[in-house]
Amino acid sequence: MHIRDLPYPDPGRPDVRSGPRFLFWLGRNQLGGQVKAALWGLVHMAALVSFPIAIGFGVQAVVDRSGSRLAMAGALMVGLTVLTALGDAMLHRAAVTNWITAAARVQQLLARKAVELGSTLTRKVAAGEVVAVSTGDVEKIGWFVEALSRFTAAAITTVGVCVALIFYQPALGVVVAVGVPALALAVLPLLPRAARRADEQREKAGRATELASDTVAGLRVLRGIGGEELFLGRYRHASQEVRIAAVRSARMWALIAAVQVALPGLLLIGVVWYGASLARDGRIEVGELVTVYSAVTFLLFPLRHFEEIAMAYSFSRPSARRAARVLALRRSSPDSEAAATVDGGERGEVQQATAPLGGATAPLGGATAPLGGDLYDPASGMLAPSGLLTAVVCGDPDAAGRLADRLGGHPAHDGPGNGDHDRAPSALLGGVALDEVPLTAARAAVLVQDKDPVLLSGALAELLDVPRSGEVTAEKALEAAQCGDVLDALAQASAAEGDDAGPMHTRITERGRSLSGGQRQRLALARSLVTDPEVLVLDEPTSAVDSHTEARIADGVRGLRAGRTTIVLTSSPLLLDRADRVVFVPDGEAAGVGTHRELLGTDPAYRAVVTRETEDEAAGRGTGPAGHGLKDTGHGLKDIARIEEQIEESA
Repeated sequence: MHIRDLPYPDPGRPDVRSGPRFLFWLGRNQLGGQVKAALWGLVHMAALVSFPIAIGFGVQAVVDRSGSRLAMAGALMVGLTVLTALGDAMLHRAAVTNWITAAARVQQLLARKAVELGSTLTRKVAAGEVVAVSTGDVEKIGWFVEALSRFTAAAITTVGVCVALIFYQPALGVVVAVGVPALALAVLPLLPRAARRADEQREKAGRATELASDTVAGLRVLRGIGGEELFLGRYRHASQEVRIAAVRSARMWALIAAVQVALPGLLLIGVVWYGASLARDGRIEVGELVTVYSAVTFLLFPLRHFEEIAMAYSFSRPSARRAARVLALRRSSPDSEAAATVDGGERGEVQQATAPLGGATAPLGGATAPLGGDLYDPASGMLAPSGLLTAVVCGDPDAAGRLADRLGGHPAHDGPGNGDHDRAPSALLGGVALDEVPLTAARAAVLVQDKDPVLLSGALAELLDVPRSGEVTAEKALEAAQCGDVLDALAQASAAEGDDAGPMHTRITERGRSLSGGQRQRLALARSLVTDPEVLVLDEPTSAVDSHTEARIADGVRGLRAGRTTIVLTSSPLLLDRADRVVFVPDGEAAGVGTHRELLGTDPAYRAVVTRETEDEAAGRGTGPAGHGLKDTGHGLKDIARIEEQIEESA
């Protein structure tokens, strides 16, 4: 794999059972690159450690006063220098290529997982943790992949030199062959403590990153409540903890480095002392002593790679474990077949929802035809007939968010635990469980807009350049979402910057921070409308706009989505009055179905949620919010008439 060929057409399916298995999987997928780097490393290090042979040959030539052998020694040194330079350059190139391609593979895997999980990802893993994994952890994993080939070459070279010294000069070669492995293994007792300190540093750094990202995201709110100094103090404290942990970790690695310097020095002293005594007794030649001494000196270079691989593995193992934990997250549940079973019993007034029968008959696990038909939520009994605008009133924003997740095929963990057995079943579209069909098919069929959608930076035209059916133009979507004032503001901003590109090409800042909350919400709605999905689920799409704009948006969405299935989770009377059908889902279970005005007049609990009526106010009229009738019919009709007047006035 070459850098110019990135990104990978398919980064593969990683082994995420553990951090070491994930590292092994990465190495196995880069076997060709690792072998190439290791071979160039052998060329580099073999040429490097062969210098002692040329040096000893030259010294002996001087002792024997042989000019021809001295010239041969010089020529050998020149050749070894060229090989060393060539091997070093090519090793660096191959190793860095391994680093970059491994990091790119991991980042592609993380990006694919983020796309697969969507908003579910940040509910399972903190946003700061995801950022830390995709930046610092990816770098450490790439470092280990890069260092692995150099370590392989260093290990082979070290073994080869030790064996050669035994044959060349057995007396000194045995000393070197015993001493070098002892040097390589001497740091092993220190590695567990160094790894623990590195883990501690990484965890504290992750918490500091998460705190910083949360502070930046909520800076406007913090300024509004005067909490800047409080959160800055927390971040200072967290950063000081990171600094202390980093110092403790650095001290441990400094000790390991000191051991790697001191012990080879002692080995070198021992070899020189023993070799000098052998030379004094005439058992070895001076050239042989110089050769062995030079070989030991040059062995200190490959020995440094033993320290590097130990450090790289200690840092990359926890990073790989965290990356594997993120990559192991799943969209669907093994127990999701329960979603295919629909309770045929009656639930309050929702007696017609035994099982949605319309739409596609795509097989579970792989849709072969476009999904369509009625959308049904088995967990609550909510049914949205195909082609209608259905409004859903939950009363609890959190319950509405969980319902939206299920409708989009991303069932949340509703139970007390965190395992898959606590997962609520996803919705059925035309009788097909959305969490059992391919992700692309589910998202093509059902689009869910969260209550807090994100706008990416870029021009407005780029924001609306999303996969679409082609039936809805950007102009129609912007008009239905009542984005006229947004276009005017962008046009003014474009003119102020001296750019005549127009509002569609005016740049929107990150997360739309240059816009108001209502403007961001309407642009997000326009983006959802332009995709024109088979089913569109909107969670509180007008919570940040005024009532007059809200009424116009309701009419625009109703007109633009005519004949398409649209579900709006809201408690706004203006949106509810425009809906073809309203489903009341208190306490997570469908309890009433009808039009807004019908439920307003017949269901006190529904009226209490929609009108924000308190229990005391209801009691003053002689009925509670959970009652089943109107004891004071006059007051109830007056309340309904008042709400109807507000709706008509806004329209």
